[in-house]
Amino acid sequence: MENLDEPQSDHRGEADEVKSPAIPALAVQFFLIPLIVVSTVAAVYFGFRVLLDDERTPSEYLNDIRVGGRERRWPAAYELSRLMDNPDIQLEYPELGSSLLRAFEGSDGDDPRVRRYLALAVGRLQSPPPDTIERLVNALDDADSETRISVIWALGSLGDVSVVPELQRVYGSDDAGVRKMAVYALGAIDGDSQMVTLRTALNDVAPDVQWNAAIALARHGSDYGLSVLRRMLDREYVKKIVDPEMRAGTNIDPVAEVMISGLQAVSMLEATSLQAAVVELSKTDQSMQVRQAALEALDVLRPES
Repeated sequence: MENLDEPQSDHRGEADEVKSPAIPALAVQFFLIPLIVVSTVAAVYFGFRVLLDDERTPSEYLNDIRVGGRERRWPAAYELSRLMDNPDIQLEYPELGSSLLRAFEGSDGDDPRVRRYLALAVGRLQSPPPDTIERLVNALDDADSETRISVIWALGSLGDVSVVPELQRVYGSDDAGVRKMAVYALGAIDGDSQMVTLRTALNDVAPDVQWNAAIALARHGSDYGLSVLRRMLDREYVKKIVDPEMRAGTNIDPVAEVMISGLQAVSMLEATSLQAAVVELSKTDQSMQVRQAALEALDVLRPES
């Protein structure tokens, strides 16, 4: 996911949340992230989309967020978060960052859905206002756990190294979804000060937090989580943790998504110690997507001379 994809509200069974069209590119595509926003709400959202016109401007969405009714504000916030994925929008509306931040500040105590989507929109800012990080950090203790997850995602997307201590703090949460996103965000931020926390997360009680930690470490060039990556390549192991059923209305195989993420991390590390397992997956796994990912990993693990 180059540029973060979006956060899902079931905080334990979402290890399969590798891809979502709404999460920004900063997320590096092999990260497993909690998709709180799109996966759990999109189906309901489309029932309300008729309330909104196509080709609307950011100002119109912001106006709906400020003065619209309850069932108009959160769809407007959702649409605005999607709109922010287009870099041209920010060039066309240079004051949008400040307006978004004011709207996010004003959403405190409002419908949590509005605040979650606005946090995601803020996280997509290419040139955030100077006080953006401070405002987001202040929201890390929001009463709504999914809002906290969206805020953590936004901080990871913006990539400011100054937030590492705060993200390490929220990793201490009792909420596995919060911990998972904190690990994800720490992996998306450059630097080494978070390495101890990422290594600690390899032993988290939630397997999908462990997976995110192993992938985050791989992104930082560390093979410390290699044993966790090995387990991610084991379909039978992953099936015990992730619901193997296809997501309703999609062709997404949650088990395959975890395995593909593991394969991508193995490829990044050039982990030849796992080559035999990768070869086996390339030949025998039931998912053609997994087989293809395994073949791509083998191109790195045993490049042609």
